[in-house]
Amino acid sequence: MNIDPRVTALIPHRPPFLWIDRIVSYEEGIMVAEKTIPEDLDIFQGHYPEHPILPGVILCEALFQTGALLIARMLQDEQNIAHGVPVLTRIEGARFKRPVGPGSIIQMQVNLKEKVAGSWFLKGILRVQEKVAVQVDFSCAMASIPRP
Repeated sequence: MNIDPRVTALIPHRPPFLWIDRIVSYEEGIMVAEKTIPEDLDIFQGHYPEHPILPGVILCEALFQTGALLIARMLQDEQNIAHGVPVLTRIEGARFKRPVGPGSIIQMQVNLKEKVAGSWFLKGILRVQEKVAVQVDFSCAMASIPRP
């Protein structure tokens, strides 16, 4: 598994719960990232083993992590040294349109809809084979995460 070092430089997520392999593109307010779903992922042993499907919650998490990447990159562009990490504060209107299986390449696009005070309101679209699989609106805010 080759992970783009820009990803791990911007967000704290790490394998086995990092759902982004590479940044495809970034422009102000828009981040596009990809992940190749391993065929031997343990989840597939228990989630519809005869017809393996990646759980929708994991697909949403890939979008949320892409949103965190977008926020971190925008703060970097503003030369804003933020204290804390972007965390999910709201999920609205998740829609699941097609399944994602082993070996698929998923592409996540997150757009900034609005920033109000310390909250970012985002729209995420996840595609597989160039077709929409998931759409979700969500918001994030910066938070300090205590270390165990």
